Amino acid sequence: MTTTDHVLYELTDGIATITLNRPDRRNAMSVPMIERLGELLARADEDPAVRVLVLTGAGRSFCAGGDVQQFDENGGEGGGASEVDPTAVAAQLHHQELTVGRLHAFTKPTIAALPGAAAGAGLGLALATDLRIGTPRTVAATAFAAVALSGDFGVAWLLDRLVGPARARELMLLNPRLDGQACLDMGLLTRLVPEEELAQATTELATRLAHGPALTLAHIKSNLREAPHQTLSESMAGEVPRHKECGLTDDHVEAARAFVEKRPPVFVH
Repeated sequence: MTTTDHVLYELTDGIATITLNRPDRRNAMSVPMIERLGELLARADEDPAVRVLVLTGAGRSFCAGGDVQQFDENGGEGGGASEVDPTAVAAQLHHQELTVGRLHAFTKPTIAALPGAAAGAGLGLALATDLRIGTPRTVAATAFAAVALSGDFGVAWLLDRLVGPARARELMLLNPRLDGQACLDMGLLTRLVPEEELAQATTELATRLAHGPALTLAHIKSNLREAPHQTLSESMAGEVPRHKECGLTDDHVEAARAFVEKRPPVFVH
């Protein structure tokens, strides 16, 4: 287990909150942070007590991505080497699968709460979640071209699917700095709330999901995750067994009864 206080974990009422906790560096990620984040994501995904995940950043930023100051001190991201190191490639691929890969495949609903900047790899973390809440202070930037890097942590792939290829090219090649409203308009944010309401809005949304039918939400995520890579027939062939499985649950019976009785359902699974 990786030891660092730069990533915090809390579980309350079914809501697991992971906080990137390096505010003096805008929560830029070090290798120990990436490894600890990966461990905590795995823990939350596998813990049956966790029904929803919230990922956020301490202070006034979400995550600035890679630590560019450290890159400079090391003589660049490659540490001054003249050739690509296959070992370094394998290590970075592993780190990306632990974090962005895990978030994208997460079996439970995920929310990113963005108090400020999400840039580079930090943007990848945010885009890999299901829902994103920001404020007028939220800033999104791909940031890679600005430091002469082509990009990692799945940002190009995620942008292509979220905003389309034309917008993805604009964001990757020109690196505009998008404020909260621009992020909302483009679909990078799900909701935009006043700065002082971010914590409350995140808790309310997470609580709503935590009180929802867990198996149903997991199956919805599977349907959505698989659909872009399937034909319509393939997608329907996958969704029908899941739909029928949900139809056997106590949560479905309760929801149908609550609908007829005109009251909110109380889910237990």
